[in-house]
Order: sequence, then structure tokens, then C-alpha cells
Amino acid sequence: MIRLGSLAGYAFEGPRALAGWTPPARAAVYAILAKEKGSEFAVIYVGHADDLTTVGFPFRHARSSAWVNRAGGKYNLHAAWLEVPGGTRAHREQISRELMAIYNPSCNEEKFDKAWKAEWIGEYATPVTDALTTGRDPD
Repeated sequence: MIRLGSLAGYAFEGPRALAGWTPPARAAVYAILAKEKGSEFAVIYVGHADDLTTVGFPFRHARSSAWVNRAGGKYNLHAAWLEVPGGTRAHREQISRELMAIYNPSCNEEKFDKAWKAEWIGEYATPVTDALTTGRDPD
């Protein structure tokens, strides 16, 4: 198991060597990792699929040549995947975009900015946005 995401919130299966991996016939978010120094991995590609067996793993994927170049060889590549129980395609896409914003994987053509601006959501007030009315000390 490898944990990825903001505050390492997603428990991915793997990593498994991509060259010998047989993907499960499941809908999932997947990450392609390059083995770095020691036991460290770099996230170099993130995607999602309705069925991992149709993606073209290990090396028939449209971006696989970029993965091999980035990793310095096909034996430095690993795969990790996350099944989202009860999740829809939209859930998987949202998780993929979040991971792309966090890791900025070099082999993804699509890029997402992890910054946000206050004007994007505007001003608002609700009963739960008021100042804290109780003390911080429980005693």
C-alpha cells in the first residue's frame, strides 16, 4: 500500500512493477510511479479508467513511451491503483485531478493549478462562519 493525495488521504494498492503487472478488471484511479533513490517513488502520471484491463498496461498506453523516458527504463516503472467503493466516473475524475494538482506529474499532458483565489467563491456568510463563541480550553 502507498498513500497519495493531500495529507496522504488515499490508500492506493501497490506499488507493483509495471512490467509484470496484470491489472484487475476494476474501475479505478491509477498512478504510474518512477522508482527514485532507495525506496522513494515519483508520481509521473495519473489517470482513471472504468476498467483497468482496457487501458493498455503495461506498455500499450498512449503515454507509456513518456513514462519509460522519464523513469530511465521500463523496469523503474511501478503502478498503484485506487478503487473507489460506490464511486462513479465523476468521483474518479475528481480524485485524478486532485492528484495531478498536487504532484504535477511530468507525463500528464493535462495540468491543474493547486492555487485558488478568494474571488472564485465570493463573499458569503452563514451561521457556521461566525467567530468562535466558546473558549479553546475545555476546562
